[in-house]
Amino acid sequence: MSPMSISEAAAAAAVTPKMIRHYESLGLIPQAERSESGYRLYSKREVDMLRFVRQARALGFPIPQIDALMRLWQDDDRESRAVREVAHAQLLELQQRRKELDEMATTLEALVQECAGDDNACCPILAQLSAPLAARLALAPVVGSTTLKEVKAGSRAKAPRRRSHIERPPQRAHTALEMWSRSAASPL
Repeated sequence: MSPMSISEAAAAAAVTPKMIRHYESLGLIPQAERSESGYRLYSKREVDMLRFVRQARALGFPIPQIDALMRLWQDDDRESRAVREVAHAQLLELQQRRKELDEMATTLEALVQECAGDDNACCPILAQLSAPLAARLALAPVVGSTTLKEVKAGSRAKAPRRRSHIERPPQRAHTALEMWSRSAASPL
């Protein structure tokens, strides 16, 4: 097979020439050989490597893990255990991201349901987005719940105690903050 130009290699691997240059700069694929006129030339091996990178990116692998997988792929003495560990770590990361996305969707769905979407200026979506972090944590719905307490921007409504899927800081942090604020407010 004769060497391919960057555009031919890009078409064969279903990537863009810009991505090929980027992967070269990261060291995922070796620097291309050059023709006498300075054009990049790619062999079947580099095209296979580009396909590998593209397919790993499609599975959400970050560049460092792709580099690790690429090294394992090229190592005939590898143990499949090492490959499995990298893939399993990626699976856990994707599951965590999916959980976070589901939680965001649940919260946003509840906010959309609470907003009347009429001519009234009061909007629980904007109130939630502008609320201090503590109020947002207190108002965050429990997964599966569709109720949120409406709080106008700038108000100090006392939020009801409820179980939340968002982890709150330990009580000690609140105690230390309270003690600091008291000492800062007390006269010397």
